[in-house]
Amino acid sequence: MDDNTTENVETSSEVEATEADAAAEVDPPETVNTDEENADTFSRSYVEKLRDENAKLRVRGQRADELAHRLHTELVRATGRLADPADLEFDPTRDADLLDDPEALNAAIEELLQQKPHLRSRKPIGDIGQGVRGTAKEPVNLLGILKNFA
Repeated sequence: MDDNTTENVETSSEVEATEADAAAEVDPPETVNTDEENADTFSRSYVEKLRDENAKLRVRGQRADELAHRLHTELVRATGRLADPADLEFDPTRDADLLDDPEALNAAIEELLQQKPHLRSRKPIGDIGQGVRGTAKEPVNLLGILKNFA
């Protein structure tokens, strides 16, 4: 039996060796050419031109975000439902549809007011003129009374 086990070990190691050789033949090693990587560089003037263009686009994007924020604040103010229009925060990536859709804006305001009803705009009720109303009546003037009867 010892002879059979050694033969089995030899055959299994031969099978593994042939599989490794077959894998090596199928997958050739990749060669890395560093010259091609270095060939993808651009001239300094072209890179500076791209950087300037990107800087201008970033400034335009920031300006557009500022204007969208101001527009959102004024649209909220125009509804008159919030005491302070800044209470409804504006995120350009999330809330861009609020600028175009008045129903979505009203829904967002309503949702905020349900969560925080103290943010609702208040209207004064009652007699607005309560309190001091001018000067008191003049004291009694006897001379004025006598002149009226004369």
